[in-house]
Amino acid sequence: MDIKTIRSMEKVTVQTQPSGYARLALAFLFIALVFFWTTFSHSGNHDNPFLVIGAVFGAYMAMNIGANDVANNVGPAVGSKALTMMGAIVIAAIFEASGSFIAGGDVVKTIQKGIIDPDLIANPDIFIWAMSAALLSGALWLNLATYLGAPVSTTHSIVGGVMGAGIAAAGFKIVSWGTMGSIVASWIISPILGGIIAALFLFYIKKNIVYKEDMIQSAKKVVPLLISVMAMAFVTYLMLKGVKHLIKVNFITALGIGVVSSIIMFFVVKPLIVKAADKVEKNRTGVNTLFTIPLIFAAALLSFAHGANDVANAIGPLAAINDAVMGGAIKKAVGIPFWVMSVGAIGIVIGLALYGPKLIKTVGHEITELDQMRAFSIAMAAALTVIVASQLGLPVSSTHIAVGGVFGVGFLREYLDRGESKFLESVREKFKSDKKALDEMREELKKLDKLQNKNQQDYERIVELFKSIDEKEEQVKMEKKEYKGAKKIKYVKRDAVKKIIAAWIITVPAAAVLSAAVFFMIKGIMS
Repeated sequence: MDIKTIRSMEKVTVQTQPSGYARLALAFLFIALVFFWTTFSHSGNHDNPFLVIGAVFGAYMAMNIGANDVANNVGPAVGSKALTMMGAIVIAAIFEASGSFIAGGDVVKTIQKGIIDPDLIANPDIFIWAMSAALLSGALWLNLATYLGAPVSTTHSIVGGVMGAGIAAAGFKIVSWGTMGSIVASWIISPILGGIIAALFLFYIKKNIVYKEDMIQSAKKVVPLLISVMAMAFVTYLMLKGVKHLIKVNFITALGIGVVSSIIMFFVVKPLIVKAADKVEKNRTGVNTLFTIPLIFAAALLSFAHGANDVANAIGPLAAINDAVMGGAIKKAVGIPFWVMSVGAIGIVIGLALYGPKLIKTVGHEITELDQMRAFSIAMAAALTVIVASQLGLPVSSTHIAVGGVFGVGFLREYLDRGESKFLESVREKFKSDKKALDEMREELKKLDKLQNKNQQDYERIVELFKSIDEKEEQVKMEKKEYKGAKKIKYVKRDAVKKIIAAWIITVPAAAVLSAAVFFMIKGIMS
């Protein structure tokens, strides 16, 4: 399927989604509930207004994380039709919330990624204003990116917000520029690593299944092996990232548990895959169905890990505001009250349910067309890239990895699809050959027409040439049109790639500038 077919998918809407006004009303209802709960539950504290504002901004940020970032976990599964949109939202909501509550942690760093030094802000009020500005600016940027259909890093959004507010509060010396350099490096490292790993997995699947004469027989051997590798990757990933707040393990231990899990998984799924393979169609479509269940598990596990890790982007600054308001001091790490965790977890789920489908469709099928094999490769890239990068000390973004994986499988298809290249070449050669034959027939017709004394055979040949020229002209016209159309076939939308990369590049500076402006506005109002 080429990009023309993908474009036709854009017209399909999700019928189960409420109207725009209804979604907006539900979002405001959640923010209102957070506002009233924070107001009345902390009514005895004299700095209550600052905490209420921080809670409202945190709720807004959490909803934007759900609307934008969760798409990376379930988008490929939806695009490949392994999951319906509604099924993806339900699974993501359950596992995002579970990851947040179960493994979100009891303590969170108040300054994401250590990008500024809070010791340089002596006044707790200034610190509270800065964190409030960071939350609001990060949320506003995510809101704009979601509206434009650009999946961006929520971590980079809040990092930009914290940096901008920090600079506005204490000057450029407050920023750890080495850390910022690592974040900038992640813009390049994450999508490239994700794209390469996803492309390698897809190439392996094509070479060992798709390009084989008996795809079903090959799938019986290869799919169980791929699923066992997936088990190793995800168990290791969850041990290192998803449940790190519950169980502290080093890389070797986590990898060992992952390897044991993969061995067990291989022997469990092999007979199931063999049995399922005997019932499917003996073609690529049938093979694709064997990846459906693994994809659903991948979407669930990625959502759990995302909830455990990225809820801090919404509640980190809010937890810092709560601690500064209640304790009157500025700390680098603070405890997370249950109500703060609830704002983050519930907000992510609400944002996903109300506004998530837009970005899920973008990641799932508006960049390139995905089937289950390609989506499986992207899911594997998401887990393995984080594991590899964390052990090499490389900064990566889960958003950039997932979208980079989508780019990777799309560009690999363009590179490997030699059938299209051969088709293009054959159409071009046939067009040239038929045009030459047409010119020769026209020349012959001119010569016969100039003859003064024509015999019966000449007249018969003239009639035959007129008929052949008409047929050949129509044929050449169709071949020319076919050739022009074939030249335009692309499997990755170039405009989507440009839009997303541009959004990635400006996320940190845009959030920083916006945050500084919001900080000065708050300071002006409060002074």
